[in-house]
Amino acid sequence: MVNIIWMLMLIIGIIFAALNGKMDAVNEAIFKGAQDAVSICIGLISILVFWLGLMRIAQASGLLDGLAKIMKPIATRLFPEVPSNHPAMGYILSNMTANLFGLGNAATPMGIKAMEQLKALNGNKDSASRSMITLLAINTASITLIPTTVISIRMNYGSVNPTEIVGTTLIATTCSTLAAIMIDRFFYYRRVKKGRDL
Repeated sequence: MVNIIWMLMLIIGIIFAALNGKMDAVNEAIFKGAQDAVSICIGLISILVFWLGLMRIAQASGLLDGLAKIMKPIATRLFPEVPSNHPAMGYILSNMTANLFGLGNAATPMGIKAMEQLKALNGNKDSASRSMITLLAINTASITLIPTTVISIRMNYGSVNPTEIVGTTLIATTCSTLAAIMIDRFFYYRRVKKGRDL
């Protein structure tokens, strides 16, 4: 459905440009956008490969396991329905750790695996469980220590100091994560209260 809407918008835009004699601007935008997309992708690949390499070193050295152990008490409180030794908890911790280092692309497969495990814990129901909603909220907001993707984009566009956003990103993502957790808990407890009142 979304693809159909995008196609319709593209066709309408091209027809509108043709009727108003602006096809040269459309062609220029298409080729400039394609060139920018390739440049950004190559820049992102190099940065992601670098950080994924560091993540592998951190994993081999036991640093990631140490971070997972530090985060486990927090995760068990955020996901009380998930047994601490369940595979879902491992995927949740891996997802949270990858997001912590700003590796959204690396975090996504772990998040998908965690959702699959959480769905199995939920009896494969079509409706989302409390833990699935919490994971989605935390994954979307996610505290980020090093915003590698944004730093890479800033480097590609010639930023004088591409890493100057680290502090503000940490503050912003901490606030967004706390807000996501509070909103998640607010609606959960409200639903529980409504269930008791019925």
